[in-house]
Amino acid sequence: MNSDLGSLRTAGASQRRGPPAADSEAVITLRNLTKRYSKDVLAVDGLSLEVKQGMIFGLLGPNGAGKTTVLRMILGLVHPTAGEVLLFGERMRPGSPLLGRVGALVDNPLFVPHLSGMDNLKQFWLAGGQPLEQAHFDKALEIADLGSAVNRKVRTYSHGMLQRLALAQVLLNRPDLLLLDEPTSGLDPQEMREIREMVRRLAQQGATIFLSSHILAEVEQVCTHAAVMNRGRLVAIGSVGELVGAANNVYLEVDDVTLAMRVLTGIAGIRYATPEAPGISVQLNGLERKKLVAALVNAGVGVETVASRHRLEDVFIGMLQEDDG
Repeated sequence: MNSDLGSLRTAGASQRRGPPAADSEAVITLRNLTKRYSKDVLAVDGLSLEVKQGMIFGLLGPNGAGKTTVLRMILGLVHPTAGEVLLFGERMRPGSPLLGRVGALVDNPLFVPHLSGMDNLKQFWLAGGQPLEQAHFDKALEIADLGSAVNRKVRTYSHGMLQRLALAQVLLNRPDLLLLDEPTSGLDPQEMREIREMVRRLAQQGATIFLSSHILAEVEQVCTHAAVMNRGRLVAIGSVGELVGAANNVYLEVDDVTLAMRVLTGIAGIRYATPEAPGISVQLNGLERKKLVAALVNAGVGVETVASRHRLEDVFIGMLQEDDG
């Protein structure tokens, strides 16, 4: 195992054994958070981490890793089996006044289709029993960037516009913390880019953001820090730069991918090798690149390109494969 990656894993493992103390700068503190739905379903297994003020923190993992359950426990929508959640240094309980400082987009919001976007926002705010003059409509709409479409009936909105309206809705109280569950799910590439730009703008204006995603490019492009989950457990945690730099990834272009894959599966010191047209992505685990190339050449494989790569996708795949193994 790469020593840097090992230190990240060790940090995650030690958090599970000994939960972190509350930090004055910590916006979210999870201490040995666990949720068991049944004897056979352990959704979250002893998760401990901290999200500090100003971070854009990504909770990364495959579908079913437990990400949404974590968000729901943070909001008090799901009761933990064990462990605790602290928001802004205070223990979170269902209905806590701390939720007034939080904006959350976890489940798909429902809008009245025959009302305009603006009327939907007003009805949502009034349903909370607060006067309209206390809502920050201008700032929320500026960030959501709906323009004149906010005055159109919601039934005319695209999926991306509905997502932006949903974000405007959770921004009406100018939250200090924003929780987003798969914020770009189901969007086309242009809409995904727009949502990511919105997240960056929110962070620039001082919000702390905690988002879940299985889209690796999203976390790599937007987040400052990330935690990788698999089967409810913490696999690794650190800044995105630390996570990406912790792996020794190589991209090879060869004249015979099939033969090269057979050779690579028999070489010690390789964590995984995956065909990636037109070549192969390889994560090394102690093997020197020159020995990798020599093994391929000696087996009759022509090696045309060898390039180092540092991508979250490569790190993520390697972590999951090792964790599942």
